[in-house]
Amino acid sequence: MLMPALFGENLLDDFFGVPSFSGFSTIQNVMHTDVKEDDNGYEITMNLPGFKKEDVKGELKDGYLTVSATTNSSNDRKDSDGRYIRRERYTGSCSRSFYVGDEVTQEDIKAKFDNGVLTLYVPKKEQKPMVENKRYIAIEG
Repeated sequence: MLMPALFGENLLDDFFGVPSFSGFSTIQNVMHTDVKEDDNGYEITMNLPGFKKEDVKGELKDGYLTVSATTNSSNDRKDSDGRYIRRERYTGSCSRSFYVGDEVTQEDIKAKFDNGVLTLYVPKKEQKPMVENKRYIAIEG
């Protein structure tokens, strides 16, 4: 069911106690990415608010750089007798993939995570020209 929204905020979130994602009302605010090109490569800056360094992983496979992040949070509240009066759990994950080319290796990519911002530097690599190998079939007779 769609709920009314005003200025990107869901008006009923507070009323129904919908958990927020690390201070953000929607997951849209996660993984905003800027890509800047220079003569030697690309600088990728990705916002990951609420994530810790150990929650973020980068993988290079078949020329694709994939950045993924996961989070688990629990909001347990107990009364003075130790009984739960509220218990919420949230688990989420997100990922983005970029084609960086088959020539780029894991050692070429430099990464830094600081205050919820992941910065990656991917150097430009020259693509090796495809050499067409002609294979002829021997014809007898």
